[in-house]
Amino acid sequence: MGSAGILGACAAGSDGGLGATSALPAKPANGPGTGRTSAEQAMVKAALLLPLGGSIQMSMVAKALQQAAELSLFERNTPTFQLVVRDDKGTPQGAAEAAMTAIADGCEIILGPLLGSSVAAVAPIARQAQVPVIAFSNDPTNGGRGIHLLSFFATAETTRAVGHALASGRRHFAALIPDDIHGRDMAAAFRRAVEAGGGRVATVEHYPADLSGMMEPSQRVMSAIGGSHDNGQAIDALFLPSSGDNVPRLAAMLRQHDFDTSRVKLIVSSGWDNPAALREPKAAGAWLAAPDPGGWREFSARFAKTYSAMPPRLASLAYDAVTVATAFATQPQGQRYVSANLMRDQGFSGVDGLFRLTAAGPIERSFAMFEIQEQGIVTIDPARGFTPAFIGAASEPTAAVPLARG
Repeated sequence: MGSAGILGACAAGSDGGLGATSALPAKPANGPGTGRTSAEQAMVKAALLLPLGGSIQMSMVAKALQQAAELSLFERNTPTFQLVVRDDKGTPQGAAEAAMTAIADGCEIILGPLLGSSVAAVAPIARQAQVPVIAFSNDPTNGGRGIHLLSFFATAETTRAVGHALASGRRHFAALIPDDIHGRDMAAAFRRAVEAGGGRVATVEHYPADLSGMMEPSQRVMSAIGGSHDNGQAIDALFLPSSGDNVPRLAAMLRQHDFDTSRVKLIVSSGWDNPAALREPKAAGAWLAAPDPGGWREFSARFAKTYSAMPPRLASLAYDAVTVATAFATQPQGQRYVSANLMRDQGFSGVDGLFRLTAAGPIERSFAMFEIQEQGIVTIDPARGFTPAFIGAASEPTAAVPLARG
């Protein structure tokens, strides 16, 4: 998903009981000169744009993101920081209007929106006002020039996983990847990572995202793997990313072709972190890159204790966005949300581990490496460094780093 009450111009806190969210009325209260009290003038205001008035499903996710943001604000206890919640209605027009009113009310940074189309509508408004945005979209075309994309990028998982395979001695790679925009981004990142590490891409095949036409491309990949053992350049790694829903059918494909896991290392994506993969013998020993799960478990427990409900996976984005915004609340106005602060080298410690905002937009995350074993998924290499989310063939490398684009 891209960046995320029905609250009109402004919103109070959620019904979770924290009372941490504070919002000013659309027209400031009385006060000398500016019409604002000295206490109000001292507040650092950040706007949180969410589709609280969107579809039922979307509004439920948005409400949980608002609650996660409030939990972060409560836990940081920053008295001078004010979170102004705006309903972007889940539409580009609603997002643009929410951004304009938030900026007019003195918000110095925008957190959200969630949907990619809404981020695109907010971007020119924020840039003109020189207000940075930490959006929740994973559409890389929205990033750059002050628009930071705090989301999850499977291309970063790809880079980390392939890098680990290369470091472990794998040299000849094949890949079977969904034929959609998300898959094409992963294919580009896959090729880049293999070639940068001195490996060789033997073959890459794409299959329709609905798996309906997977038979022929999977047969070509398996034939290439089998034939490679006869020509002296044996393929020793297969990259097989997938969403969780498609894992059972891909596992069945591996069984059908009698995939030899003793000769070819299976490299998968975080979508394989599900019960179906754990029950699949052909998935045993597969490698995948993902954030360390400890932080998410702890956050989920605190969220559930506070709101009596489990958070959706995207809730960590809103929590982490507030973490970034509050980190600079005590600095002087005009010096808080400058690029040097937002894109500091050490990054930030978030729910899913370390992350770092970038000038290009997509964030860099710190990933661990895991192996699927019969007893569960175990860590084989701890999270380290930052892995960039290289997007598309035109991306240039920088430093050594559930996902429909939106």
